[in-house]
Amino acid sequence: MFDHFNGIAFAYDRLLGTPDVERLRRLLRLPTAGWLLDAGGGTGRVSFHLRPWTGGVVVSDLSREMLKRAVKKKAVHPVRAHAERLPFREGTFDRIMVVDALHHFCDSGEAIADLLRVLRPGGRILIEEPDLRLPVVKAVAVLEKLFLMRSRFETPEAIRERIEAHGLAASIERGGGFRAWIWADKP
Repeated sequence: MFDHFNGIAFAYDRLLGTPDVERLRRLLRLPTAGWLLDAGGGTGRVSFHLRPWTGGVVVSDLSREMLKRAVKKKAVHPVRAHAERLPFREGTFDRIMVVDALHHFCDSGEAIADLLRVLRPGGRILIEEPDLRLPVVKAVAVLEKLFLMRSRFETPEAIRERIEAHGLAASIERGGGFRAWIWADKP
């Protein structure tokens, strides 16, 4: 099957532009001396900008071409991995973020469970996803299915419930166009 992300890696950063760094810093409670995991982080397009406020950044992704682009940024450490089976010890990361990627993971429930496994106690997970409650996002979801991207969009409330099923209290923030941010601190 065609890997869409390998096919667009050469232009990915230009296509998606600069992230809302200040919002992400606030929601991730940066700075931190600990490490940040950017799960499904592709080229490191987002986490590259957050590197100055962390002890280090690991970008995990399945796309080889995206990770080749991340290597060129030199400020991030790329790791090829499934979000559902991360090759890290429990409690490795102080912060974890998933930006516009959860709907691309094979199994979002398993991915959240493994992300929480590698999050240290007292650490924070932040998931930024398109808000499926909005008509424009519903249209994008249909287009991604037509392009055989195997995407599985969920509402922010469903993502919050997945996190809370692991005993964490999660919050939702809206107000950034078609996105929503869901975060929780690990006790």
